[in-house]
Amino acid sequence: MYLNCHTYYSLRFGTLSEAELLNLARENQLEQLALTDINNTSAGLNFVRKAQEFGIKPILGIDFRNGVDQYFVGLAKNNEGYQELNNFLSLQLHDQKKITIPAPAFKNAFVIYPFNKVTQDQIATFKKNEFIGVSLKDLRKLPFSNLKELKDKLVVQQPVSFRDKRDFNAHRLLRAIDNNILLSKLPKSEEADPEEKMLPLADLNSAFSEFDFILKNTKRLLDSCNIYFDFSEDRKPQNLNTYLGDTSSDEALLEKLCHEGLAERYQHRAVDDVILGRLQKELDLIKKMGFVSYFLINWDIISHARSQGFFYVGRGSGANSIVAYILRITDVDPIELDLYFERFINLYRVNPPDFDIDFSWKDREAMTRYIFDRFPNVSLLGTYVTFQEKGVIRELGKVFGLPKEEIDQLCSGKYQTSQLDEIGRLVLKYGALIKGMPNYLSIHAGGILITEKPVHYFSATHLPPKGYPTTHFDMVIAEDVGLYKFDILSQRGLAKIEETLRIIEYNQPGKRDSIDIHDIAKFKSDPIINELVKTAQCMGCFYVESPAMRMLLKKLKVDNYLGLVAASSIIRPGVAKSGMMREYILRHRDTKRAEERAHPVMLSIMPETYGVMVYQEDVIKVAHYFAGLSLGEADVLRRGMSGKFRSRDEFQKVKDKFVDNCLKKGYDDKLIFEIWDQVASFAGYAFAKGHSASYAVESYQTLFLKAYFPIEYMVAVLNNGGGFYSAEFYIHEARMLGATIHSPCINKSFMGNYLYGKKLYLGYMYLRELEERVVEQLLKERKTNGEYTSLTNFLDRVSISIEQLSILIRIDAFKFTGINKHELLWQAHLSLSKSPTLDHPKLFPAKHKNFKIPHLYATNLETAFTQLELMGFTLCSPFELLAKPPENNNGKKDLEANLDKNIDIYGYLVTVKNTRTHKGTRMNFATLVDQFGEVFDTVLFPPIAAQYFFRGKGIYRFYGKVVSEFGFLSIEVIKMQKEDYIPDPRYADLKTSSLKQQFPKK
Repeated sequence: MYLNCHTYYSLRFGTLSEAELLNLARENQLEQLALTDINNTSAGLNFVRKAQEFGIKPILGIDFRNGVDQYFVGLAKNNEGYQELNNFLSLQLHDQKKITIPAPAFKNAFVIYPFNKVTQDQIATFKKNEFIGVSLKDLRKLPFSNLKELKDKLVVQQPVSFRDKRDFNAHRLLRAIDNNILLSKLPKSEEADPEEKMLPLADLNSAFSEFDFILKNTKRLLDSCNIYFDFSEDRKPQNLNTYLGDTSSDEALLEKLCHEGLAERYQHRAVDDVILGRLQKELDLIKKMGFVSYFLINWDIISHARSQGFFYVGRGSGANSIVAYILRITDVDPIELDLYFERFINLYRVNPPDFDIDFSWKDREAMTRYIFDRFPNVSLLGTYVTFQEKGVIRELGKVFGLPKEEIDQLCSGKYQTSQLDEIGRLVLKYGALIKGMPNYLSIHAGGILITEKPVHYFSATHLPPKGYPTTHFDMVIAEDVGLYKFDILSQRGLAKIEETLRIIEYNQPGKRDSIDIHDIAKFKSDPIINELVKTAQCMGCFYVESPAMRMLLKKLKVDNYLGLVAASSIIRPGVAKSGMMREYILRHRDTKRAEERAHPVMLSIMPETYGVMVYQEDVIKVAHYFAGLSLGEADVLRRGMSGKFRSRDEFQKVKDKFVDNCLKKGYDDKLIFEIWDQVASFAGYAFAKGHSASYAVESYQTLFLKAYFPIEYMVAVLNNGGGFYSAEFYIHEARMLGATIHSPCINKSFMGNYLYGKKLYLGYMYLRELEERVVEQLLKERKTNGEYTSLTNFLDRVSISIEQLSILIRIDAFKFTGINKHELLWQAHLSLSKSPTLDHPKLFPAKHKNFKIPHLYATNLETAFTQLELMGFTLCSPFELLAKPPENNNGKKDLEANLDKNIDIYGYLVTVKNTRTHKGTRMNFATLVDQFGEVFDTVLFPPIAAQYFFRGKGIYRFYGKVVSEFGFLSIEVIKMQKEDYIPDPRYADLKTSSLKQQFPKK
């Protein structure tokens, strides 16, 4: 009898999850229940899915409101009615329209107007599907209203938003957060009625006993509503069914594409029975599972990308597929890598394989637009941003009016609960209640749905700033109902490859034509590239540049593609967390250890990885062969290891069966739970082997560019946001690779960095205070009328303020004039101080006075500090800025000679990783550059980390022991101190002669 119920997807209003609402209905003896969230359909599909578990008939609708002001409730008679409601809500959300009365003329949906919204004029035009809702509160008014005469139009409308007083208090806090006001200032008009609760059915019937016809009307209305979505295990995919319009044409096209592409893809080896057998096996299964259109749509997407010259990488579990390889969706050959077929597809797997297609961050928007234009029924996939612990404490702290210091203390967790005042305890109490509730709708990182039925059959859509319709539900419920996403992602690594090729084209004319960046087979066998991998000289290269990866490559002595594939997955958090990274390294370096330590079954199913789970498909192998689960159950286990699936009942059942089966096989408890812990700790974080192989392909492409076009590649890295490190260290790397670095120049520089031969001119983007419009004007004028000849010429052509001009002068952008920057600053002030700044260049050159300027000079030290101020880094060695020069010349070159001995060494901080031991104590790993530009690594174990702290950028002096772990050298720090820089000479009272002596004029 409840046709107006809310979950917490009535954002910043409701307080119940779908399951809590259904449980409440069961407790109150209800047989059917309508979910009508406020301007939202996020919970709809999951509400239908979960309702059968509670023995309740689900009904779907929408509560249409402007803010908290209810205008009407729409209830779907059937799925078509739900689509009508979604169409209408989506239109309002996309166009940001207000809800108005009367409601649209829905064909398959009922409309219930709240009692206090119905007017005399409206009654005269009431439609057959329109009703008037009467709440318990309205019953007091009904006898005195002429609406009581409309007996066949009155229904029970008792809204449900809370269970109890605590829920109502949480609701008030959510409303205050939504309105960004103190709780004490929250107007009653912004709150729901405290009585929006669910009564037992008998109590509701009793309350309406004098108006029995209202109860009958309500039951009749609810009985006539039926909604159905298929959540069964054998449900059919709801994606676009066919690519060409019919199944047979699709299958014929897929066969044709595969047989045409076979020879091209396997031009380096004979097409044998293994390849043909694998291809036929895949094609048969793809057809049987109904995934043909899914493959063809992905093929269409990458074909368009290729026609536009866009770079892309196909990865995900689909990278285990030979069909995907032949169609060029991926560049990973499953035959070469012996990729596990059942990770890609099996008869028990309902969902199609994942294809994550990465495009350059510059090309992704064009590809998204193509997909929306090319296919019918397209939307982005939604996701929910939830209230997290610290965030909700901050929000509640503001709502309760706590000062910032107290909010910070609560967020830090450094308090005794007994010492908190009443407000502080309330913040924690309700923070725990609100934590995890959805806060607002957002967009999945890359998921796009292409559906057979209109998207609004399943959900309303909203229109985020990206400008594409986006569903109200997330990927988990999408998969439950048979909607499988296409992942269109972006990354900067591909843009770096594209830009490197463009730089080569203009910087080394003729070389570009000889480069086939897709000739991965050639790169894999290139000794120069493999040497870079072996020596971990990978700064800037995709996925292999971090200190942790550099360390792993050296420990594993990786010097080939297959080794890099393994390393790409071993580095993932799960393998390390399970303790198996170290075990893998030990077994890799001593294969006898694998025979001694690995369980025979584990070694037999994963011989390539020495019986250690490294790849995501290893979960399926272990579950199937070690624990005796079916392939379908094993796939549930794999999916259950991440995100929301972990809490699903079906996952818990599979986990229990895993343990039971192992016990029946006679494995001892220690072994069972040791294996289970490994599975549980890493499966959600590991890569599928095909995924790792795809990453390794891109790594090899970037390694090729770094090996043969190192400076061009580093410029592309810098121009595309860098990577693991800051821009300063990529500039340093370019210098180490032979580039000459120049500060920004008004005649040579652009917004990004630009290369002339081996001369790298930094871009204006590093000048943080320089306005973009000044750069645009400067570049436009230079392109139109040629280079600037002097400061005076520049001022005649570019409108600029003295503040902006001084930035350019101080950074040496006018160095080509040969005039000292101090003299240029004087000249600039004298030229601009009496002239108003114009928004356009002067039409005619002004007559210039010859000012007499005193002879001035600048030192290298002043220049360095100016660069530090304007760009955040210097172009000289930071060691030149030390107040006290280094007392020794030790560097990375001296580590091997001092193995197992203590060393005194200076290093400029590159990056530091703070981590915790299993006991929760802090320790640090730091990477630094020595006096000679070489990189070395240090570790501060907990006792030392408790004594010494890294205090930002700068040079540190270390005293510690040189150690080797599997051939990787690092320093276990014993003592550490940060070295002081010389006082800034631009402000310090230093003698000119002293400055001249230390840093003579250039």
